[in-house]
Amino acid sequence: MSSRTWPAEVAVTTDRVTGVKVRRLTGYKGHSHHLYFTNPGWYAGGSKLLFGSDRDNRTNLFSIDLATFEITQLTDLQPRTEPRETSFLFTSVNPLRDEAYFWYGRELVALDLDTLAMRTLYELPDGYLCNMTNCTADGRYVCTGIFEDLSKRFPMDLLHGYIGFTQMFEANPHSQIIKAATDGSGAQVVHEERSWIGHVNTSPTQAHVLSFCHEGPWNRVDNRIWGLDLNTGKAWKIRPCDTGDYVGHEYWFADGLNIGYHGHVGGKPVFGKIRHDNTDLVEVPFPHDSQHFHSNDLDLIVGDGTSQRPQILLWRYRDGAFDGPRVLCEHRCSRHSQQTHVHPRLSPDGESVLYTSDATGYGQVYVVDIPPFESLPQCE
Repeated sequence: MSSRTWPAEVAVTTDRVTGVKVRRLTGYKGHSHHLYFTNPGWYAGGSKLLFGSDRDNRTNLFSIDLATFEITQLTDLQPRTEPRETSFLFTSVNPLRDEAYFWYGRELVALDLDTLAMRTLYELPDGYLCNMTNCTADGRYVCTGIFEDLSKRFPMDLLHGYIGFTQMFEANPHSQIIKAATDGSGAQVVHEERSWIGHVNTSPTQAHVLSFCHEGPWNRVDNRIWGLDLNTGKAWKIRPCDTGDYVGHEYWFADGLNIGYHGHVGGKPVFGKIRHDNTDLVEVPFPHDSQHFHSNDLDLIVGDGTSQRPQILLWRYRDGAFDGPRVLCEHRCSRHSQQTHVHPRLSPDGESVLYTSDATGYGQVYVVDIPPFESLPQCE
């Protein structure tokens, strides 16, 4: 397709709680969202950012120039119906070249972000649903998880309210992890089992290692976080949990060696990190609450608060404990669907926070620079 450009929609406001400047990057009267918090959407040397947006009564992938804020439409796709509706939430970017990967219907697609040429790398088999995509650190493979479609057995709408979530967990659907070559030379199953697999996340530095999870209620799954060696096919538990303990919302630190998470251990809330080989465990009491967290390392953590406290929050790790939370800004997001979850994440340089909010009625993409930690108000 020939690219279509949209004029800048950027608007800057002053947060009423903290006084920081909040930049809204999108303003179309339709939902827009950044990528899932485990999937960085920056490309072109960090000068552009991917986002999904509902415009002209269809969903497509867009890019925003972070210098001019001009928006470019990258795809022009016909809508697909549920459960294969078009969504760019789980899109991933090749770390070595400007190429993105996403599901369109049953096709796992590669999109050249310069020429906008599309290629199909893999086709979903009959009777299966798809999930996250993530590219390996060497740029050679895009990895993803697929699982049985059991919607004929019970109602399912996982993107809009987690409908069928517990039933799917209890059904132990057949699941596979797929490794598809980004050069189009083929795909293969690298792991399969009778547990619901989700959140296939590749290490950003170790090309042969990824993490995945056993989906379901965190306190009921056999173990949430798992590792997989793509060279040997070996799978192993990461942060094995004793009875009564649970962790989740795992994500890779920027070093590609450590994984961050939060949960409950010994009946108390914790925030933790662990190397993928189960060494160097650090778990810190964390009597605070947010639905999602992200960080580049253990030094600075961002969270999205709760329904009662809809704020972007920051914690700083010093001397074995977390200072905070400090309030960066309000987000006032409804979290009505996955596309309008806040999903905050730090920028690669750690100097700003990217998030989505529907505070204006439609989901929009926001970014806010982080001032000195001590200048921010304590969370009341």
